[in-house]
Amino acid sequence: MMSPKPLSENRGSSNPASMRKTPLQIIHIVGNFMRIWSVYSMYRYLSQTGASAVLFMFCCLLPSCIWFLVAQKPWKGRALSNTQVVPSVVNGAITALFFILWGKGLKSCGPVRAILGEYSGAVLGVLSGVLYGRRGHVWKKVGGLLAMLASFYFLSQGWAMATYSPFPFSNASDDEAQTEQLVGMKEMLVPILAGILSALRRVIARRVSLKNQLKRRLHAITLTSATCFLFPVAMWDMIIGSNNVELPFSAWTFSSTILFGMILIFYIDSIAEERLHMVFSSPRHLMVAGGCIIVMEIAYKMDFSLLGFLVCAAILGIGIYEATSLDRSRRDSFQGSSSNGILDDQTEMSSLPT
Repeated sequence: MMSPKPLSENRGSSNPASMRKTPLQIIHIVGNFMRIWSVYSMYRYLSQTGASAVLFMFCCLLPSCIWFLVAQKPWKGRALSNTQVVPSVVNGAITALFFILWGKGLKSCGPVRAILGEYSGAVLGVLSGVLYGRRGHVWKKVGGLLAMLASFYFLSQGWAMATYSPFPFSNASDDEAQTEQLVGMKEMLVPILAGILSALRRVIARRVSLKNQLKRRLHAITLTSATCFLFPVAMWDMIIGSNNVELPFSAWTFSSTILFGMILIFYIDSIAEERLHMVFSSPRHLMVAGGCIIVMEIAYKMDFSLLGFLVCAAILGIGIYEATSLDRSRRDSFQGSSSNGILDDQTEMSSLPT
């Protein structure tokens, strides 16, 4: 007959592990809150000044690139191979295109749609299920994709806005609320495509390097490449493409975007992946972002419908959950094997979903 002592020991050993993760979870929440705060500050700045979103992103990306180059020094240490540098440079082009689409999506669609659109990268999980998964998992992933599309459609129809939401409850009076324009599904495609590119660049970065230090060095190369690719587009937009060539300076907007939106968020996401096993396109990450969005929508007195937003976020979360079901089961099996000493951390990281 088995003694209950091993069970009690397992329970006692699991509590310290969860206690050690609590500070990291707090750091993750605070870091994402500061990043989303910078997004709302950027949106107010772009909407009030009419400045070019591409030029603004370039002006923030340049000092971020310099920071990572100085901090990580990719030219020092063990020499990087061409199989690592070349994909990082290509990833820089994808990152530059992501910043272009995301900035334009934020300016035209608003912060709620731009932030939630980043989670469209979970469609890569649907693609992996169609190519490599079982037939039962494929139908789950297709159902998750349909749920995600439904959520984005409801967002494009203004369900998260008090003015257009079918739910009457709102959090600000009509006089105080900052009314946003209603956009269609065509305009909603811009942040959706930006989210897919964001997931693609994360996958490439994860596949190229599995070690933390190497990942940071390659990230510096990726940002440098993105800055170089974004430079001619920003200059073209400033000279020809934009009616307003001025870029008024706002200390908080620029500093918060650089510090929280580009530098700090990289380390926060690295902690979430490596220590909390929480990837960006996951329901847990969406819950954190959703809570931060609710706080910022109320603080900035936006045209916001709480109930409509919760409905759209819940449908999106269900879609992400089903779209990443196969990857999540693989990750859980890897983590279970790792706890028994079978797999190392690199194998565990390689199994993370998009």
